[in-house]
Amino acid sequence: MTSQRKSCIIFHFLSICSKKMQSEERRLKIEAYLQEAEFASLEELAQHVGRSVSTVRRDLAGLELAGKARRTHGGARTLQPKTDEFLFNVRDTREVEEKEAIGAACAALIGSGQNVIVDSGTTCFHVARHLRDDVAQVITNSLPIANLFSGLSRQEVLVSGGIIYPRLGVLVGPHAVETFSRVHADVAVLGGSGISEEGIYNSHALLVDIQRAMMAGAARVIFCLDHTKFERRSTFFLTDFGQIDTVVTDGRAPEALVATLRTKGVEVVVAPVAAAVAS
Repeated sequence: MTSQRKSCIIFHFLSICSKKMQSEERRLKIEAYLQEAEFASLEELAQHVGRSVSTVRRDLAGLELAGKARRTHGGARTLQPKTDEFLFNVRDTREVEEKEAIGAACAALIGSGQNVIVDSGTTCFHVARHLRDDVAQVITNSLPIANLFSGLSRQEVLVSGGIIYPRLGVLVGPHAVETFSRVHADVAVLGGSGISEEGIYNSHALLVDIQRAMMAGAARVIFCLDHTKFERRSTFFLTDFGQIDTVVTDGRAPEALVATLRTKGVEVVVAPVAAAVAS
């Protein structure tokens, strides 16, 4: 065998090894990202690893075969969640009094006969609990909220399509986005994982896509955020304050940021916690 032939074989072998290592590194990065975020779109994962959507799709096929992830329409979810941080029932045990107060205060802003989009967060769930009987229609991607109204005949309830994430109690994906892009409501009630002087954030890109469609389809946009979300930036930027009409929070929200929101033209409603608990 000539030295040139040997060199070609060695080069080919090293090239295969390099590609295999790159593939394994990408899969490890994708797996780690999904464990943190629980679910993500193909575009989000492609951006995270710096490769094409088609490459990520092949990597996900390998992770699915290994039992590390489950492919979904337009994305993937982990089969091995790292924590219970995003579990709906866990999140709903935190700041319960504040969420009840915010829920009551926000529901009081919604008028008779109005159509209301209600987001999937736990604070929004407390808003749904306080909605008046004469609200015309509730439009949501939240399974807990849909279940809340399932035994009642007071309001008409429209539930979006989408992929079910049981731990999160939410429907996500392109079908959910499409639902909200085709509806119009008088009010949209939304939540988030952080709010700063720049705007509002959320922890999942797929939720951000749906929330932006919700906001675009509503005449009035209300965000319900307890004090723990203030002065906090999360993974994905959702919106600045130009598209927000009202923020409902509790009395422990930092006064400086509340004042800043008001100077930006945002109505801030501070819910009295004691009143909600007493009721």
